[in-house]
Amino acid sequence: MEFILNPFSLTLIISGLLVGALSVYISVKVEGSTRLIALTMLCASIWGFFYGLELSVSTREAILIFIKLEYVGISFLGAFWLIFSLIYTSFRPKYYGIILALVLVIPILTYILVLTNDSHQLFYKSISIIESGALSIANIEIGPWYIVNLIYTYTLYLLGYLIIWWRFRFSDQLFKTQTRLMLLAGVFPMIFNLLYQFEIIIPLQVIDLTPFSFLFTYLILGFAILKYQLFNIKPIAHNKVIEAITKGVLLVDAQDRIVDFNPAFLAFGISTEKVKISIEVQDIFQNQRDILALITTGVANRIESKITSDGNRRFFQIETIPLLNRKSNKNGLIVLFEDITEQKSINQTLKNQKLELQQLNDLKDKYFSIISHDLKGPIFGIKELIHLTNSGMVAQDEFMSMLPEVSRNMEQVALLLENLLAWSSSQLKGGERVKPQEFDIHKILEQQKSILERIANEKQLEIEIKPQAKSLISADKNMIELAVRNIISNSIKFSKKGGEIKISTHDELQFVIICIEDYGKGISKENLLKINEGISFTTVGENNESGTGLGLVLVKEYIQKNNGSIEVFSQEGKGTKFCIYLPISTQE
Repeated sequence: MEFILNPFSLTLIISGLLVGALSVYISVKVEGSTRLIALTMLCASIWGFFYGLELSVSTREAILIFIKLEYVGISFLGAFWLIFSLIYTSFRPKYYGIILALVLVIPILTYILVLTNDSHQLFYKSISIIESGALSIANIEIGPWYIVNLIYTYTLYLLGYLIIWWRFRFSDQLFKTQTRLMLLAGVFPMIFNLLYQFEIIIPLQVIDLTPFSFLFTYLILGFAILKYQLFNIKPIAHNKVIEAITKGVLLVDAQDRIVDFNPAFLAFGISTEKVKISIEVQDIFQNQRDILALITTGVANRIESKITSDGNRRFFQIETIPLLNRKSNKNGLIVLFEDITEQKSINQTLKNQKLELQQLNDLKDKYFSIISHDLKGPIFGIKELIHLTNSGMVAQDEFMSMLPEVSRNMEQVALLLENLLAWSSSQLKGGERVKPQEFDIHKILEQQKSILERIANEKQLEIEIKPQAKSLISADKNMIELAVRNIISNSIKFSKKGGEIKISTHDELQFVIICIEDYGKGISKENLLKINEGISFTTVGENNESGTGLGLVLVKEYIQKNNGSIEVFSQEGKGTKFCIYLPISTQE
């Protein structure tokens, strides 16, 4: 077999070898759907290479051998293009596997008919050799299956174009450019093939320029794949990934202009009406200087920012990730937005609960201390006094002289026990039940005055009640009695000898207001804050009377449980005034 090389054959052989080598290299080195475009390139290289050899021989037998080898590439070119378009676009029609198998049926049948054409002439009716200058060219009279194969190949190419265009028609500019290059790789050779089939452009009246155009296009495409990772990231994958991210994503270029964003970013309502591709971030975040400074700085960082949108205040954690080139220069910035409003609310709730639990735990420890000290001391003291008296070590006259002091201690113990029992009831599961009833507050005030008057007389204190309220109260009577007794007891404890305590009542809107005022040592600002927050504390009285800090905690809790409120006015060295607001009874 003699080969006579000419410019046409030499061009096809060299470019066919280059494209073939590129396609094999790409299929080995590159992963994913790009391997399918490499198979299409390989088919074109086989066609071009053997067409070049066909143009370099002169005998009919040699030409027929190379024609049969050319059809290894020609038969499967359209099929591999369609398969590539399906995989590249992640398009999965029903019966996807069966469709892929059926797509290859016609190419396989075509190649079998080409190999066996001598026995049926379905592909070529006849093949003769004509001389065109220095070239010996096959003059082919086409058969019916040649038309079938031609229509089938064009149909597959057209379907591939439509699938790619339909899937990526709304992609961003980067992927639109990528898609155009890919479509051009198929359209450009097909135009030349149409011109050849309709005998519009045929050099030397016999040369088919289709393999030339395929090889030229795929040569450029192959280098683009290797050097610039063309088709390395599928647009459909890019779109799905960015849409699936629950965080708001904003992509900014080196000039701080918006390149892309995802639906989650728009869902956050951050200047939604202004967000557009190519506008500057200054236009969106002009009212959020902290965010603007974070983006324009262009370094990896993370901040928390408060944004008010549609009257709602929300908190965001904003993170920036720089996009750097090989020289570590800034190419752009990824900005991630995460709504942490609910998280901050939960964290604050947890902090408050932790503080409350700590306070309750401290209070519990304190109450155990009270039980072990404040109760144990007086009770064991009385027990020891009785024992000494019975044994004759303490005379009866001495015992009688100690009784007033013992009585005072027992008054404090009785109040302490009452407070402890009340607090214990309130801490049980379900809490203490409120049993509201209608009653006259003045009767309770008079009753508590008579109970505590003996202690007040020992300090020469005068308790004065000025009743002005005309309405009855609706509340739990036992709770209100305990609250009033604790406040009056505190007033006695912190009043100076010879002072006075004024108790007054009056009606105001839907409340009866009971004010208990003394002119003793007063309460510090720090302790006033503790009262308002329901925190237990203790201070000694004017005569060093001890306390437990339990009384005012119960007072505040009981008043609130009865739909009331309490106010405390105090000035150190001048006295304290407690005002209790309790709801008026609506019963007739």
